[in-house]
Amino acid sequence: MIFADAWAWLVDPVNWSGGKSIPVRVGIHLMYCLGAVLGASAIAVPLGLYVGHTGRGAVFLVGGSNALRALPTLGLVTFLYLVMSGAQVTSVLIALVVLAVPPILAGTYAGIQDVDRGVVDAARGMGMTGAQRLWQVELPNALPLLMGGLRNATLQVVATASVAAYVGIETLGRPLLDGLRVLDYGQFVGGAVVIALLAVLLDLLLAIAGRLVVPKGLRLSAKPRRVRRAEAGGAGEKAGVVEVGGSTA
Repeated sequence: MIFADAWAWLVDPVNWSGGKSIPVRVGIHLMYCLGAVLGASAIAVPLGLYVGHTGRGAVFLVGGSNALRALPTLGLVTFLYLVMSGAQVTSVLIALVVLAVPPILAGTYAGIQDVDRGVVDAARGMGMTGAQRLWQVELPNALPLLMGGLRNATLQVVATASVAAYVGIETLGRPLLDGLRVLDYGQFVGGAVVIALLAVLLDLLLAIAGRLVVPKGLRLSAKPRRVRRAEAGGAGEKAGVVEVGGSTA
């Protein structure tokens, strides 16, 4: 029954026209998500690159990231809205940036740390400066995990940007609030479905972007090392190759 009501709400022409239609709310939702992810990237990527490259501040990075993850986004939006005297846009964007920083920061830092130290040492032996090693060696090799952190942050922001409706912004959270207020669960589920579809679409787009940005030879670095070793071992057995002490026989 609920799903039938949700379908009826989704296909109702009234919800697809006007200033408060589904397309308009999708557009507003996307603008807040894009602003939050870009703002978080501007903060987290340089910080993650610096800490991962130099090794300085790693303890602070982990502690600060965990503290940010523990902050409730709705509570933060409400607090900022009250403190900033009703600044809707600013309060929501700050809260979403705080939400998006930890996964991007973790992905960037882990990507730099995951780079093979032998490759970095070889670059150092070739006379590369620290900046050259970072931009020409470490960052390209860190792209798989960095893109993974970006995708994770985007999914979290898309799902959480609904809280903007609590301060009067017409995002996709409005059908959720309106549905709960009048006990219209069809509208509530319909709004949730639209948010889920938007999240899936953005994740697919970022996955495609990742395949375009990350060289094919580096995509394996995004897999856990145990998985890569298992795959390599399986491939070696099929080919009749036995790996002994880092060499093949």
